[in-house]
Amino acid sequence: MTEPVAVVAIGRNEGARLMACLASVEGHAFPVVYVDSGSTDGSVAAAQAKGASVVTLDMGKPFTAARARNAGFARVQEIAPQAAFVQFLDGDCEIATGWLDTARAALLADPGVAVVCGRRREKFPEATVWNRMIDREWASTPPGEVLACGGDAMMRVAAFDQVGGFDPGLIAGEEPELCYRMRAKGWRILRLDAEMTRHDAALTRASQWWQRARRTGHTYAEGAAMYGQGPERYRVAELRRALVWGAGVPLAALGGTLAVSPWTLLLMLAW
Repeated sequence: MTEPVAVVAIGRNEGARLMACLASVEGHAFPVVYVDSGSTDGSVAAAQAKGASVVTLDMGKPFTAARARNAGFARVQEIAPQAAFVQFLDGDCEIATGWLDTARAALLADPGVAVVCGRRREKFPEATVWNRMIDREWASTPPGEVLACGGDAMMRVAAFDQVGGFDPGLIAGEEPELCYRMRAKGWRILRLDAEMTRHDAALTRASQWWQRARRTGHTYAEGAAMYGQGPERYRVAELRRALVWGAGVPLAALGGTLAVSPWTLLLMLAW
């Protein structure tokens, strides 16, 4: 018997990107659940028209991707309690042809694996330098056993249940934190050498990249505060690098400028 695969997509005001996302899994998974966070662009109605089961989050509570994914998982269990695997998917991504079968086969082949992920690519890497940088970031982790996955990944329902799902209090970095808890229970995370999703970052301004970098820094600081004292020293190295490049290097440069001449600093500030 083929183990069923469910899909949980999350998003807000994704528009055409959401339609492409849902179209990429149409006919290949059941159920397909879309979790919406207060969209005003007709995403809810459009997703329903696509046949997705839609969950609309109560906006009286702070929205997090972790909370949305947990809500989608709960809906999957209501509709298809027999589902063994869930593919989590961001609403601005499309599933690559054959990925669902490839990921399911990997989970079936090794009952000790909790999560499988693959190669995420940017749809338009040449559109902006920010898109290009993100595409290179997606390619930075080699295939094999890894410490964590990203927002697109197929997870074993039993492992997800065992650790209680995502931490809804995290504003970012919920996927590696979940993987950390899974690994603590003896589960393994596997990155396959296979195409998984195509992502449309649509970053056109430096301010967008800056906001993304801020969230990443917050993830490192929060993760180190939660688990940094453990034997793995979770996120401590990343936090240290962020502090060096974000504060240490600029301060050193400022000190060097002052050492040369205070007038040079004044000219720089005036410029």
